[in-house]
Amino acid sequence: MTKQRFIELLRNTVNDFGNAISMEDGSWVVKGFIDIHKNIYTISTDTKVISKIIELYLFPKILEFAKSNDLEIELTKEQNFYPDITFKDNEGNLFAVDLKSSYRKNSTHVNGMTLGAFTGYFRDRKSLKNITHPYDDYKAHIVLGIIYDTVSDIDERKSYSLEQLSDITSVVKNFEFFVQEKWKIAIDRPGSGNTKNIGSVNSIEDLINGNGLFSELGEDVFDDYWMYYLTTDMAKMAELPNPYYKNLIEYKQFKHID
Repeated sequence: MTKQRFIELLRNTVNDFGNAISMEDGSWVVKGFIDIHKNIYTISTDTKVISKIIELYLFPKILEFAKSNDLEIELTKEQNFYPDITFKDNEGNLFAVDLKSSYRKNSTHVNGMTLGAFTGYFRDRKSLKNITHPYDDYKAHIVLGIIYDTVSDIDERKSYSLEQLSDITSVVKNFEFFVQEKWKIAIDRPGSGNTKNIGSVNSIEDLINGNGLFSELGEDVFDDYWMYYLTTDMAKMAELPNPYYKNLIEYKQFKHID
């Protein structure tokens, strides 16, 4: 199976994801946690909690996708391993799929996503540290993206009975899904703080259409840029006065690219 065919199949599948996790008004079907006393507690508005529950809820759909397309599936061994899901076709081709989610800041932009490390397995592409298979063994590195609206004024301290289920306000709503290769939605700086993760575009249109900073330059340029990108601390550890470059403009100058 080619990566283009795999991406096409996955895109066709995610088109139905919204119906699987949303009510008619667009609200999330998940309302909260339930205990053995049948008390329901509202889900936290913490984005990490929301993201994990969305992933768990979508997992049966992902299994259906794998089965219907004769694909084997391998889940990440540990929480900090890459990727979230490895798909393998009957010819032995591997496809890395990472689930990434972010909330809308407004009608056109999301809060942003991180697209995996630019150190470790990304640079040593035969390594098995924190990765299911060596990075080079994958035919494609793909993001299954989930965009949603958050709902304000959620009281996380309140509990409900089963009879009050319909009274519970969902913490998120209005889901939108996209499938893109990682390099097509990347930017030229880390995603957040001091973490060594690649950042993504935050325009919803660019995420859906794959219009990142490297989209016209190609995957080879993306790989080379992030293979040798250094933070200030990394440059100091390498006993360099400064990083080789800090953005795509400086990279082109450094590489003498017109």
